[in-house]
Amino acid sequence: MKHYVKSTFVSIAILGLWSSHTFASDPFVEEVKQLVASATAKQEKWDGPTAGPQLQKDKTVIFIASDMKNGGVLGVIDGMKEAVAATGWKLDILDGAGTVNNQLAALNQAIARQPDAIVIGGWNPNVAKIPLKKAVKNGIILTAWHATPEPGAIDKYGIFYNVTSNSDEIAKLSAMLAVADSDGKAKVVILTDSLYEIALRKANVMKEVIEKCQACQVLEFIDTPLADTSSRMPNLTFNLLQKYGDNLQYALSINDLYFDFMAPSLRSANKVRPYNISAGDGSVTAYQRIRQNDKQFATVPEPLNLHGWQLVDELNRAFAGEKPSGYVTPAHLVTQENIRYDGGERNLYDPQNGYKQAYKAIWGIQ
Repeated sequence: MKHYVKSTFVSIAILGLWSSHTFASDPFVEEVKQLVASATAKQEKWDGPTAGPQLQKDKTVIFIASDMKNGGVLGVIDGMKEAVAATGWKLDILDGAGTVNNQLAALNQAIARQPDAIVIGGWNPNVAKIPLKKAVKNGIILTAWHATPEPGAIDKYGIFYNVTSNSDEIAKLSAMLAVADSDGKAKVVILTDSLYEIALRKANVMKEVIEKCQACQVLEFIDTPLADTSSRMPNLTFNLLQKYGDNLQYALSINDLYFDFMAPSLRSANKVRPYNISAGDGSVTAYQRIRQNDKQFATVPEPLNLHGWQLVDELNRAFAGEKPSGYVTPAHLVTQENIRYDGGERNLYDPQNGYKQAYKAIWGIQ
């Protein structure tokens, strides 16, 4: 791996052999290297809940997917299916098919069926205020995945708990990897899409991290639509290479999709740099590029299967009249050095920390 000579800090840190003289004089760089080392380590210890209510039996749950073509949603559904198989509950899935009208129609259909709970699967509950109030009035428990950028309860919609990773932490880690890998000298461009609030927020967080580094520099903050990546990224990549030359060291993006269409242009130009780092979502193509050292340095995926299990646990707590667990999965950096661990061989992030056994132990069904 050609450019990974620069990033031996990861493996050294994990082995505990890191000597203090490798740190840059900027104290922020030392802090960042420690955080990156932790975020790239194997996930072998369960850090989630270990206590909670016994299994509440004979429940029916309806999951309303934002779009069944969305790989993230499908990963969460797979996790829920596994967990529900363990609990003996019934899980039905309705497809929102990627439009507000279809998502609302699915929600109204779900409410009419009077399940014990409904899961908002990856779409904004702001478009469904009235039917959500009706669901709560009818005694239906509401939970969500990726309904809003922040994890936790969404009181204004009556949602017991929204399962998601912390997008700010994901963005911070992405930028910190550039700082650490460059020994505090990173020159970066940042790619975002201001159409999405969470995307712009991630990009601004990345910018703040780079600006905290004394010798680092944000060369350009670029707002370009995710929907137009196939048409825009080839020319944009060429223009960036022409404009910045060797100063273009790192590209930070809010999503792997940008690199799907930047990578071919970098190959055509026979360029090793920039080292591409994404703040989500750990796509299959991103995993393949990282594994092959092919124009992507790292990504920050979410543990989708684990999130499915957590949704079932949060529902069980709600059924038992208890509070949410409050658990938020920590951000995890995937690089070529750790890609063979924690599900990487299957092109996904599935921490091998015993989360399934932990949840079953809580429910008393071991």
